[in-house]
Amino acid sequence: MGDIENQGVTLREMFEGQVHLKKGVIKILSSMSLKCAVELGIADVIHSHGRPITLSELASALNIQPTKTRSLFHFMRLFVHVGLFLKTKVVNHNEQEEAYGLTPTSTLLIKDNSYCLSPLVTGLLDQDFVSSFQYLSSWFKANDLTLWETVRGLKFWDYLNQNPGLSQQFNQVIESDSVMATLLVKDCRPIFQGLRSMVDVGGGTGAFARIISEAFPGIKCTVLDLPHAVTDMPQTDNLKYIEGDMFQFIPPSDAFFFKTVFHFFDDEDCLKLLKKCREAIASNGERGKVLIIDIVIDEKEDDRELTESKLLFDIFMNFNVGGKERTEQEWGSLFVNAGFTHYKIAPIFGIKSLIEVYP
Repeated sequence: MGDIENQGVTLREMFEGQVHLKKGVIKILSSMSLKCAVELGIADVIHSHGRPITLSELASALNIQPTKTRSLFHFMRLFVHVGLFLKTKVVNHNEQEEAYGLTPTSTLLIKDNSYCLSPLVTGLLDQDFVSSFQYLSSWFKANDLTLWETVRGLKFWDYLNQNPGLSQQFNQVIESDSVMATLLVKDCRPIFQGLRSMVDVGGGTGAFARIISEAFPGIKCTVLDLPHAVTDMPQTDNLKYIEGDMFQFIPPSDAFFFKTVFHFFDDEDCLKLLKKCREAIASNGERGKVLIIDIVIDEKEDDRELTESKLLFDIFMNFNVGGKERTEQEWGSLFVNAGFTHYKIAPIFGIKSLIEVYP
């Protein structure tokens, strides 16, 4: 006890610290449990059931071993606590039973839902990603720029090119996140009104550009990405695909759209991209703007949980690909150094913000 008191720490603080550390250790089970819920299809089962479902009904529908029904109860108790599912009462055979229903969060895991984020969960919690973090301490002492190079011997993008299955899964992650952008279109129509053209830079399979082209037939949308992403993609009158390296060339347009592109890269590469956009705007008679959907870290205004999520994504991007999430000050510095004069940030996209950048 003397040692504790000499350090200015009370016994209560010691036990609170113990709880804090144990939570950090066991928190990985939260992620793995979420992945399991998606793989089992719990949200789909409840949705198909048409009303809240009892534990026995859920166990039967999931076709799990009867001896694991009690374990399923513990599973669902955690999910109710964290808000993934809700607990209510239903009447069966004139008796009330506890049952589980969907929450706004779990509706995003329904496969028939147009805003399904299940690929995001299973993709980012894939074994290739998760296992890499076992080697963080080795990476810190190694000379490799990224964790991926330490563990796999290749940069992330090179590894994707050599592993088509993981590459396809990664594209599904990006596409599922893009589909959520339909909400942005509905709430932010003035941002796109009046545009005659838009380039979706690094847009992959063009999920977001497709949404814009359908919502605004008057906008000619172009998706610029590497050949493996855009080759043989179906085109329409106002949706075209261009094979190319965005660091080498970005065609002139009324708007240049980047959805979660910049956080994959360091400041030097991001500055190159922004300067390419600025050159394209200059060649277009100073007509054009940059639209960015990405994370903006704001520890003063965001609540603790939101900030933690943003900082975890910052670690994920930095360790795996050498990128980063940025504060408003860091974003502003990039814009000024690239030759832009002003910008607006609107935190309207969940964990991400919409940033408009003007010449």
